[in-house]
Amino acid sequence: MTFQLRNPHLGRGIFNDMKARARVYVSDFKDAYNYRVIPSVVFIFFTNILPAIAFAQDMFDRTDNAYGVNEVLMSSAIAGVVFGLFSGQPLCIVGVTGPIAIFSYTVYDIIKDRGTPYFPFMCWIYLWSMVMHFIIAILNWVTYLKIISNFSCEVFGFFICVIYCQKAVAILSNQFSDMGAASGFCSVMIALLMVIFGLGSTIFGSTLHYFKAPIRKLFVDYGVPLAVIFFIGFIHFGGWLDNVDLARLPTTRAFQPTNDSAALGRAHGWFIHFWPNEHISVGDMFLALPFALLLTFLFYFDHNVSSLMCQLKEFPLKKPASFHWDFMLLGLTTGVAGLIGIPAPNGLIPQAPLHTASLVVEDFKTGQPVSVVEQRFTNTAQGAATFVLMSGPFLVVLNLIPQAILAGLFFIMGINGLHGNIIVNRIRFIFLDEQYIIHDPQCPEYFKAMHAIPKEKRKWFYIYLVLQLIAGGAEIAITLTEGAIGFPAVLVFFALCAKYVWPLFIPKEDLEYLDGAVAEDFIIKSLDVHPKAPEEKFNEFSDSTTA
Repeated sequence: MTFQLRNPHLGRGIFNDMKARARVYVSDFKDAYNYRVIPSVVFIFFTNILPAIAFAQDMFDRTDNAYGVNEVLMSSAIAGVVFGLFSGQPLCIVGVTGPIAIFSYTVYDIIKDRGTPYFPFMCWIYLWSMVMHFIIAILNWVTYLKIISNFSCEVFGFFICVIYCQKAVAILSNQFSDMGAASGFCSVMIALLMVIFGLGSTIFGSTLHYFKAPIRKLFVDYGVPLAVIFFIGFIHFGGWLDNVDLARLPTTRAFQPTNDSAALGRAHGWFIHFWPNEHISVGDMFLALPFALLLTFLFYFDHNVSSLMCQLKEFPLKKPASFHWDFMLLGLTTGVAGLIGIPAPNGLIPQAPLHTASLVVEDFKTGQPVSVVEQRFTNTAQGAATFVLMSGPFLVVLNLIPQAILAGLFFIMGINGLHGNIIVNRIRFIFLDEQYIIHDPQCPEYFKAMHAIPKEKRKWFYIYLVLQLIAGGAEIAITLTEGAIGFPAVLVFFALCAKYVWPLFIPKEDLEYLDGAVAEDFIIKSLDVHPKAPEEKFNEFSDSTTA
């Protein structure tokens, strides 16, 4: 009697991804021998770890000190090393995000009055979610990611950047209420100066032409990290600054959990005792299931969109993508996060596409992207460096960071992201002088493309923009309410609307222009699970992988 799989496609997506990436795995290390990886490691380390620390501050305040800096550092470090070495798409930066911070303290607010220990409950949420990740990956349900279009990616990117700016305002507002007016105004000044220097270095290095291109590139590569380092030291310059007491980042013991409270279910160090009866009731164990479902929705969308955005069409990538295997790997790190009581990491926006952008090799004469240094070193190195921050000496340094620095970096990332966001540029287009678009050779091409839309068809342009603003506004609004935990459902709702509702009233040719594919065809094809797909895909990739 011959045994046959009931579903011959079971696990096909994972198999395809692993086989495709195996062919370029050695080159993923060899290709790291390139100067671009040095500024990329520095840049992505700062743009990953400092916002994560700011989220640690947020969770520290909102969970009665349950989560702190060490938990966030541990999460970011594990994610960087694991995804740098073992993921199918190592360009995708994985760490602690704003959405998981919102999820974590919202769960805390819901269960704290029940007498349910927080960490065992979170552990069960993560364990259930891990199982759901495995099921989704094995059943090839990641292939439904093909419904994600530019509409969803653009709205989600807009949402994240606005949340970054909102978090910066919240941090500065807290300085007035917690530390007094002098600290508040000084913090605002430091944050604004950071924005001026951080964004100014990017403008100086990319738009102005005072030096040769290689010199200008140094301003782009190192401007923001140097601004962070300078303003950390700025508060120690003396003078009037000696009269101001600035709020700083709270830290704990080296390599130890922030809180060892038995009431929170963390009386045994890093390992969470999660089994029922002794530490958590069976009822609470199953109560974690709907929370796990929401978390899985969030990670399905958040991580995969982050992966798509680090593989956008604007980046000349050559190596194959990986979605099924990476989502299964994300499930594994989610389960581990629950067992050791840290926030679960997932794909980061805007850090993931910023990471790819930092690895772009440009033609200095034309300024056009030529290639991307596709390798595993940068992600792994920034993750390993994050482990070092958990040591005693570096925790002392972190404790010296004023919270105003975190606000400034949030502003830099949020404003920089909004400046390049297509939704913002569509709004800008409405107010631009038509003569500038027509006659000025320095006018960006995307404005010229928008202007090329026949005036009789521009109504669909405006309708589409309004729909994106409604979607972005809904995502932002729900995170500011007690129903914040439900915002993954809002993401999924608008993604489905973009796929199935907008085509009902927006003409096909107009929708194709406004809402096209996110990435190149060979990236999207990696979602296919047809039995013949692997060989076709490998033939396609074999000539395009880098040496």
